[in-house]
Amino acid sequence: MQQPPSAAAAADTLLQVTGLKKSFGSTEVLTDIHLDIKQGEFLTLLGPSGCGKTTLLRLIAGFEQPDAGAIVLDGQQMAGLPADKRPINTVFQQYALFPHMTVAENIGYGLKIKKVAKAEIKTRVQAMLEMVQLTHLANRKPQDLSGGQQQRVAIARAVINRPKLLLLDEPLSALDHKLRLQMQSELKRLQRELGITFVFVTHDQEEALSMSDRIAVMKGGRFEQIGTPIEIYETPANLFTAKFIGETNLFTATVDAVHPDAPDRNGVVNNGRIEVTLQGDADSAALRRNVRRPAHALDVAVGDAVSLLLRPEDLRIYDAADDTHHGLFGQVIDSQYKGSTLDSIIELDDGRVVKASEFFDEDDPSFDYKLGERVKVAWVDGWEWLLAETEPSSTEALMAKDSI
Repeated sequence: MQQPPSAAAAADTLLQVTGLKKSFGSTEVLTDIHLDIKQGEFLTLLGPSGCGKTTLLRLIAGFEQPDAGAIVLDGQQMAGLPADKRPINTVFQQYALFPHMTVAENIGYGLKIKKVAKAEIKTRVQAMLEMVQLTHLANRKPQDLSGGQQQRVAIARAVINRPKLLLLDEPLSALDHKLRLQMQSELKRLQRELGITFVFVTHDQEEALSMSDRIAVMKGGRFEQIGTPIEIYETPANLFTAKFIGETNLFTATVDAVHPDAPDRNGVVNNGRIEVTLQGDADSAALRRNVRRPAHALDVAVGDAVSLLLRPEDLRIYDAADDTHHGLFGQVIDSQYKGSTLDSIIELDDGRVVKASEFFDEDDPSFDYKLGERVKVAWVDGWEWLLAETEPSSTEALMAKDSI
């Protein structure tokens, strides 16, 4: 069972979600959700469509009520509290700006409804216009703005009320690729300047990696892993996270030996490393590997099947006749020049297909591999990440240190 966050770790917590469950009819959408969101944090809920991330956002916002569990914001229970009474604002995919109002009027609308004095509204609207860099467009109507400008108006309208928490439900999905990248940086800048806690929903893995302080990966109404972008990418807790985040090469292997942290008879500390034998055609030295034991205490024994995760940037390609490196043999079936990198697709002799991404060296004529060329795929021992061959349950996959 997924464990609630510890009290000690919750000292700087703004929002605490405990034991949250939600069903629509007979369909369970969220199952026993536990999550702490920290003050000033940019946390992203990431997962495929239908995983429950938007439902969780709507429960926090107050647009839906949970079947069980608690939502506590800055020490205050949110149970039964309507959305308009919560110190939370939401920015949706569709910005829902009022077309008959100017930019300034849209931004100040919430303050007007709350009957804030006109002089204060003017001062706060001007400050927000400067922060989102739209002062020169204050008298424009929303339909005269670009998508990125409309998004900034929606954010300014949300944060001018000084919410404790801002929820963003895929607000960049309607933008083209170039503008989306620009707005990712802009949104993170605004979050830092405002100091407001952001909870961002997306199914775009690159977006999550580039913007977040932490990422909560969801699948089937549960958390698969919660951690920093580096932890999620470099040390995924299970095969689902490994495959969902970034591009992945997975090699099947069999465990030959499991070494404890204690030094052996020769005084050598193995640091919990595991000896494995790879499956596939290769030179004999490449078949045997001494790999890192995962931080999440993967329970394996001699004879177990495991997967070795290697990202494309971890792999190196050499000529098949190169005797200085041990690797798996195959042939190049595709090669893509991307400016700074050369991406090579290799079909190994056992039929598996892997991808290697290397920094392009224009001074090395042998670097540009030809289609059909026989090559050797290699990597440095210790660059692999070990995962169970079978998919563990979501709760078992959570690293203890990331369950807050």
